[in-house]
Amino acid sequence: MKKILVTGGLGYIGSHTVVELQNAGFKVIIVDNLSNSSLDVLEGITNITKTPPAFERLDLRLKWDVTEFFKEHSDIAGIIHFAASKAVGESVENPLLYYENNLNTLIYLLQECKSRGIDNFIFSSSCTVYGEPDTLPITETAPVKPATSPYGNTKQISEEILKDTCAISSLKSIALRYFNPIGAHATAQIGELPAGVPQNLVPFITQTAAGVRQELSVFGDDYPTEDGSCIRDYIHVVDLAKAHVIALQRLLSNKNETQFEVFNLGTGRGSSVLEVVNSFEKTTGEKLNYKIVARRPGDVISVYADTAKANKVLGWKAEKTMEDALASAWKWEKKVREIK
Repeated sequence: MKKILVTGGLGYIGSHTVVELQNAGFKVIIVDNLSNSSLDVLEGITNITKTPPAFERLDLRLKWDVTEFFKEHSDIAGIIHFAASKAVGESVENPLLYYENNLNTLIYLLQECKSRGIDNFIFSSSCTVYGEPDTLPITETAPVKPATSPYGNTKQISEEILKDTCAISSLKSIALRYFNPIGAHATAQIGELPAGVPQNLVPFITQTAAGVRQELSVFGDDYPTEDGSCIRDYIHVVDLAKAHVIALQRLLSNKNETQFEVFNLGTGRGSSVLEVVNSFEKTTGEKLNYKIVARRPGDVISVYADTAKANKVLGWKAEKTMEDALASAWKWEKKVREIK
């Protein structure tokens, strides 16, 4: 049973990936500093898989502590690295926090990989690396544009660090560029738990439906799209989690074609903000209080993935529907709020 380190494994995507890893027969150890997650998630993972993953509270910014961790756990076969700060707005306000947290932690992990011969590394990247795309859908060969935020810049720089490290070592790495993860596990044992006001659409929708937020703001209805609202590629978090397991298995079985590979993870279909709102109302029977407000600075008009490479090379495809995702997100929200 191969042992896999999952950093940030109590976070939203991390926790769902831990479930899929354990379901696939891997032994998982989670490190998380709990800055944007909760220990309760550990219980949720255990309830689903009937196997408690190992957990250590660890701040990856502390180089000495990272080294000590790897001294204790010398039998790690691969790493899936989620631990990072991820709010675009916050990164603009506090860029140094983002550069320290997102870059130093990666560097310290890779230094340990290099010295200890850990050769399999999955990196949580983002479609933000593409910026405002020239053409749609976005393929992996689309140009990486200058980042519009420190957060986006850390993802670009991280990919460069990985590429350069792969070039001079035995490291094999896959960067998975996500589009917009939504939804929760079907059991409602784990899901998205945003700290404070949600930065993403779906948790804002579910919190509005639950009465936590007074109303949902739809930023702009004058974009050059069918209904005037922005278009994104929304992917169910469980589909996304399964892709990490497949990518890891690719590296472990040496099926990678180059030492550094990138894959887009999305559905290949764009949905507008208003489509998502309407779909939520239809799926759940809940009426949403929302209003149209001015555009938000920096919002890209339309972004969705060309998933052909992931479909063909990884043999992975997003299977769950928008309705599946929204129903599961609402089920999770009701559990969190104890709504019957």
